[in-house]
Formats: sequence, structure tokens, C-alpha cells
Amino acid sequence: MIEIQNVSMVFKQKGFSGGEGFKAVDDISITIPEGCIYGFLGSNGAGKSTLMRMLCGVYRTEQGSIKIDGREVYDDPQAKGDIFFVNDETVQFTTFTLDGLRKYYKSYYTTFSDETFDRLTKKLGLPTDKRLAEFSKGMKRQSIVIIGLSCMTKYIMLDEAFDGLDPAMRKVIKNMIVDEMLDRQATLIVSSHNVAEINELCDRAMLIHKGKLVFSGEIDEIQGGFRKIQLARSGAPVARKELEDLGLEIMQYTSQGSVIQAVVRGTEEDIMRKLSAIKTDITELIPLTLEEIFIYELEARGYGNNELK
Repeated sequence: MIEIQNVSMVFKQKGFSGGEGFKAVDDISITIPEGCIYGFLGSNGAGKSTLMRMLCGVYRTEQGSIKIDGREVYDDPQAKGDIFFVNDETVQFTTFTLDGLRKYYKSYYTTFSDETFDRLTKKLGLPTDKRLAEFSKGMKRQSIVIIGLSCMTKYIMLDEAFDGLDPAMRKVIKNMIVDEMLDRQATLIVSSHNVAEINELCDRAMLIHKGKLVFSGEIDEIQGGFRKIQLARSGAPVARKELEDLGLEIMQYTSQGSVIQAVVRGTEEDIMRKLSAIKTDITELIPLTLEEIFIYELEARGYGNNELK
């Protein structure tokens, strides 16, 4: 498994207020079990890519520890040999052909599989003798994913790996990745700000905002921890303070006539138990999608208030 304990990362660059730098990752702790597909969710600039680079040992943590199968990953060749990282940039590969990339990565990964490389290259119809500079953005992305899967590592990390792919090719690549990872019980970590993509692909996820962890866990459990409630009461509508006095944590509240809607943190059982203390004519609880939870959580933290002005 991957154990991330109280990890922080500060970029000390000129131009930031106070001269103290920018805290890209702020005291994050999560555990990524072996054999799962784990999604890193967050807005642009939330810290997803920085955390991935720390997981791969590219960046040293300012504080905390990152262990892969019990080994600290930074400066540990054995730990790094179990990881392949598909960066969100491909410009560094443009002078290579696919065959050239195969030779390059075979020299670092003893687990490299020519059979997997040949099979996946043929499946996607990519030429192996042309430089990646001649490829489209989508073809470059496909090429690096093929290399990553061919290295046969225990962990593969994809940073916005589906950018540049049309919808049909996104589906092909996702299916290809999942099939390969499931066949060898490997662990896949995907970062994205596309919530629907994470919901479709992953069984676990976390959300980070401004470097801080908002939530993490199994997607079903995350969705089970939020509800939208609709309450109708003749006379005075149910006020927000009335709900808060019941011990409900309100993320959003709207009122129209005798009907109110509120987005609430908590399980359905817990919410219904608390609502039983007040009298209403209609009480309805509605599950939220992961995308709705993503939006409400970021709105509750002020995201978009200044960005959209």
C-alpha cells in the first residue's frame, strides 16, 4: 500500500506575499490500498500534480513521510522501480520514436514487457518509427500510456492522462488501462478535475483544495455522507437556524415559499433522526452525485466567488 502521513510541500519562490513561499500541499494524510483505482480530485492548482510528484519521489516532502510498501520513496531506487508516472506534459518525449522510448525505459525497468508494448501499439495503430514530435497531442498521450503499462510496475500514476483525447479514444484508453491493471492486480492513481471521469473509473477518491484534504475514502461512502433535503411546512418555512439547532451541518440553503432545500453533511439515517424533532408536511432526502458533492464542497470554501468576478 501507499501511506501518506502529514505531508506538506512549500515552493519558496520570489513574488509570493511575505516571501515565505506557496504551500502547495498542506498536511495531507491518506492511505491508498493495494489493487485499487484511486482518484485525486481538485480544482486547477489544488495540489494534485505536486502530490503525485511527491509520491514518485521527484519532490522531497517538507514534512511528513510517503511510504510505498513500507519504504520511504524519496531516493529509494527499489521503491521508484515499482512506480511509473505519466506526467501531464509530453514535450520531453518529442525527439523519441516509440521504439526509442521502448529502448530507453527498458534500460531502467527490468520488468518491461515487449509483448505488452507490441500488443498495445498494434491495438492503437501507432507507428513505432516516427518521432513523437510528428504525433498529435492525443497520440503522444497514448504513446506514454503504452510505455507506462509496458513497464509492468506495481503502481501507475496518471496526471490528467486523458487530456487531448477525443471521447471515443478516452473510452478506449480507459478500458485498456483498467484491463491491464486488473490483470496483474496493480494499483492505479489518477488525478483529474473531471469529476465524472473519476466517478466512472475509480473506486476510491480524495478531494483537495488549496493543498488541504477535504475528504477521502470509498466513493460509495463519500456519496453516502451527503444528502439534499427538501422540506415543506405550511405557515413559516423551516429556517436555516432551525436546522442548525438540530445539529445539522448545512452546506447550502435556499427557500422559496413554504419549501426549502438544503445540502447537508451526514448519513440518511442520522439526518432523518435529527429531522424527526421538527414537524413538516413533506420531508424528502435526495442522494448527491460525486460531481454535486465536489461543487458544494468547493463552494462552501469560497471557490469561484472571486475567480468568477
